[in-house]
Amino acid sequence: MTLLYYDPRFLDHDTGNHPERADRLRYVMAELNSRGLADRCQRNAWQPADRQRLTSLHTATHVDSLEQLAQRGGGLVDPDTVVSAQSVDVAKLAVGAVCDAVVQVLTDDQRSALCLVRPPGHHAMPDRAMGFCLFSNVALAAQAALEHGAERVLVVDWDVHHGNGTQACFYDDPRVGYFSVHRWPFYPGTGDVDETGVNDGLGATCNLPLPYGIARSEYHSAVAGELESFADHIKPELVLVSAGFDSHRADPVGSLGLEVEDFQTLSALVTDIADTHAQGRVVSVLEGGYNPSVLAECVATHLEHLLGRS
Repeated sequence: MTLLYYDPRFLDHDTGNHPERADRLRYVMAELNSRGLADRCQRNAWQPADRQRLTSLHTATHVDSLEQLAQRGGGLVDPDTVVSAQSVDVAKLAVGAVCDAVVQVLTDDQRSALCLVRPPGHHAMPDRAMGFCLFSNVALAAQAALEHGAERVLVVDWDVHHGNGTQACFYDDPRVGYFSVHRWPFYPGTGDVDETGVNDGLGATCNLPLPYGIARSEYHSAVAGELESFADHIKPELVLVSAGFDSHRADPVGSLGLEVEDFQTLSALVTDIADTHAQGRVVSVLEGGYNPSVLAECVATHLEHLLGRS
């Protein structure tokens, strides 16, 4: 059985009429409920991340500045990123969810988890928020896995945007392999092929930038070849997925021409890698996807695959 992490409090991150808004999760949960997928999952209670967890990767100044902004009622932390009065509490709840999922998958019989959280995280840098993201959810999950005894973790980021925040958190750390396939050139301007890590982390980052208009078959061929080779190099004990669905052709923010069924192919590729290297252990975390109805279909397809192998 797959663990499902969702809480209605994730809707309290109030961004107004913004691409990353609460309707994203409303549509997703309605779709999962209508298909009976949510009922097939196990649901656990969890606690929000505490300050010690957040500052394991983020600076204390970053955490303090977000908390102070929320206490003042909120505002913009960059031109794209909204903080409301409840946003920091919601973001802490999101980090707590992904970290609990990692511990559960590493220690229990569950092989997979899907975390339907917001705000997303993969652009959040150690010292600042950006790109709709406040805290680096997946990076903090990887850190929790290392602290829980995992020696090697693989992050697979298939969001249409490069996850500059996740990359920055482990750019010099050989224990966390970071793989990103993303549209190029595109926001945030990072993720070129020559970004492969530094010092002890050299070779533990693999970026696959792809052009707008690439054929779907070419996309999958490129991802499979690069990711399988990289996973053989990392040999992970846990696979984390930054599951962004904004590479769908109908996404208003991203788009790389993909269809709903392409996320079934990506899901199968990732779980095959987890089966080969990590005893099947996968924790998937929602990132982008800004057409709510399309996002709901894509997430349902992804969860159906996870449930089909549980």
